[in-house]
Amino acid sequence: MSNSQYETYEMYEPHAPYEPYELYETYDSYGPYVASGGAQREEWHGQDHQDLPLWEAATLPRQVSASSPESAPGGGRAVARRAARGKSGKGGKSGNKGARASGGGAGVGAGAGVGGESAAVERPEAIRKLLPQALVVAFLAGGTSAFVANDKAVQLIVDGKPRTLHTFADDVGELLADEGVDVGAHDIVAPASTTALASGDEVAVRYGRPVHLTLDGQRRRVWTTARTVDGALRQLGVRAEGAHLSASRSSRIGRDGLALDVRTERTVTIMADGRERTIRTNAATVREAVAESGVTLRGQDTTSVPPDSFPRDGQTVTVMRITGKKEVREEPIPFGVERTEDASLFRGTEVVAQAGRQGVRRVTYAVRTVNGVRQKPRRVESEVVREPQKRIVKVGTKRMPMSVDGADGLDWGSLARCESGGRPGAVDPSGTYGGLYQFDTRTWQGLGGAGRPQDASAAEQTFRAKKLYVQRGASPWPHCGRRLGG
Repeated sequence: MSNSQYETYEMYEPHAPYEPYELYETYDSYGPYVASGGAQREEWHGQDHQDLPLWEAATLPRQVSASSPESAPGGGRAVARRAARGKSGKGGKSGNKGARASGGGAGVGAGAGVGGESAAVERPEAIRKLLPQALVVAFLAGGTSAFVANDKAVQLIVDGKPRTLHTFADDVGELLADEGVDVGAHDIVAPASTTALASGDEVAVRYGRPVHLTLDGQRRRVWTTARTVDGALRQLGVRAEGAHLSASRSSRIGRDGLALDVRTERTVTIMADGRERTIRTNAATVREAVAESGVTLRGQDTTSVPPDSFPRDGQTVTVMRITGKKEVREEPIPFGVERTEDASLFRGTEVVAQAGRQGVRRVTYAVRTVNGVRQKPRRVESEVVREPQKRIVKVGTKRMPMSVDGADGLDWGSLARCESGGRPGAVDPSGTYGGLYQFDTRTWQGLGGAGRPQDASAAEQTFRAKKLYVQRGASPWPHCGRRLGG
């Protein structure tokens, strides 16, 4: 092939992306793909350009056929390329077969058609000599240009690792499938998978990584496409200035992700010993924040919020100075009363058979003083020193006789008012005499009474007084006996 013919081919195919020599070499290396040039046919005012000499074909105005990518309506370049690839595949096989069978002549004939032969008969001898060479160039131009148009040089960047490759894929999704790059719901592909590919395009894939993030005490699981801790913090919008990080900002994040604890800087106010201290801290606990403020907790000292809780931004923590001691007290235990019926006693009479006695309990209290203020004692221990003893009371059920011969007609009411003011439970200042008629205990019990006279009913006291009168007259009442009127 002469240089002039090669230059003519360059005019004929102005869209070829390579220099003429490189294009020829491409055909040499990828001969089986020459037939795909049929997908890039161009028509010149209704004439098949293969029927004309190369220099004439190059001067005719060009019209892009409906099968070209630029004219594909609405489907985009990817759809047009698929259609072109399908058409060129059928004709290309027969063209390749013809080329292999007859050294290229038959293949050219299959591409040029009968019209090329009739044109050769009518043209001058010089044109007829040039025609075989022109047809070979046309064959190379058609097949090789289609091959070159479908072969795209793109850059694929997977997780930051770039590589340049050649592909026949029509769109990004097809490219990723061809290269075995699987993407999930948390991965990012740019441009989108449906975007058509062209030579020189750049496709980036960034894999998502799970991060188990504990941010200021709150745990959650998030996804990021960043490959470092610093990038993940920026992507998640976490303010890291002055923050505590469990991993360095330059740490790499693998596909399996990582656990990351972040404590941002917060403002905390510490109230202690009458002073207020406001600090900026990324402490993990209130106890740490108190220590950072220069306040020391001693002994039973504590804080108004749990010392091991997470300090919040704007929180005020009060330090409570606590002193404590134990106090031991002896407290009485009340005794119970047991009442039993006694048929030997007159009704209304109650006799204490056993005196009750209080028990004693020893109780230990913890007493705290918080910031100088004494708190309510807290009972921490108790033991019984002495058990209580119950009181036993006998209650009379015997019917009281109201009559005593020789004493029933006397004025016992006047005597009672004179002796005790008419009070059955009266007791003199010395405690020797008691009741309506101021019996002493010995005289009372000698008359059949039980217990003390002041504990008996008024009726029984009157009955015993009558019996005493029968025995001794009015002498037991030297000052008031005359009031009996007897």
